[in-house]
Amino acid sequence: MGSVLREWIGFQQFPPATQSKLVELFAKLKEQGVDKLTILVMGKGGVGKSSTVISLFGERVVNISSFQSEGFRPVMVSRNRAGFTLNIIDTPGLVEGGYVSYQALDLIKRFLLNKTIHVLLYVDRLDAYRVDDLDKQIIGAISDSFGKEIWSKSLLVLTHAQLCPPDDLSYDVFCARRSEAVLKTIRMGARIRKRDFEETSISDWGTRAFRISSKDSVIPVGLVENSGRCNKNENDEKILPNGDAWIPSLVKDIIAVATNGKKALLVDEKLVNGSESNDRGKIFIPLILGVQWLLVKWIQREIKKDIAKGGKYF
Repeated sequence: MGSVLREWIGFQQFPPATQSKLVELFAKLKEQGVDKLTILVMGKGGVGKSSTVISLFGERVVNISSFQSEGFRPVMVSRNRAGFTLNIIDTPGLVEGGYVSYQALDLIKRFLLNKTIHVLLYVDRLDAYRVDDLDKQIIGAISDSFGKEIWSKSLLVLTHAQLCPPDDLSYDVFCARRSEAVLKTIRMGARIRKRDFEETSISDWGTRAFRISSKDSVIPVGLVENSGRCNKNENDEKILPNGDAWIPSLVKDIIAVATNGKKALLVDEKLVNGSESNDRGKIFIPLILGVQWLLVKWIQREIKKDIAKGGKYF
């Protein structure tokens, strides 16, 4: 399923202040020779994936309904502005009937064939107060499907970010704790070593938040409020309770991940068919068979020696 490249009409719907910030961010990308960005959006159903796609484009590029489940197939939306192309791939939820939907994952992989993914947005809700084993299973399934290296090109997006924290917590402390819980689940589900899970200062939040940090993986956190009731600043930009204009802030984080020096994910035939992992295993088959052959020969030799000595040693 392809996508028609159109002019980014929705860009003009952003407030002038947001437009100026986005123009500056995309200009920096083009200075680095990057004129196309492809973003993959994944997560459970009902967490706000499609709504986030709509917010980032500034136009209703995918259909959503409060009374209807999301689409059953991935869809890529492409927009062009001043020679820069933004592709965002919206995907179906990864849970079906309370279990990980491997059918959805396989469908996503096949849709992505021959596409290069520069950034993964893993979407969850800020106002969910717990994580469970299913969350870890989802992360594990994504890692098994695309390789855990995909997390080095990922950004955790927490939606429904306009909220009043419970238990008299400050907004920033609540965001940090919720982020920590989800990132810890990502670490465990993706089987990233615990010592690579470090506390890192994020200046944009003005507080402490949490990232997975290692030579291969750094996962920042972005906050999103897609509701039309989202508060606005004097420049008419949608803002979070901490005052951040979240759309340019999220785009800034996306670009930071896209240019973090880690290799983008190319979804090729090997990845789709799982042959890459099978090929790695095949390397060891001759060695295993050789060891088994030597072991059998040794046992046969020892039995013959024992028989010749009248069972002295056995």
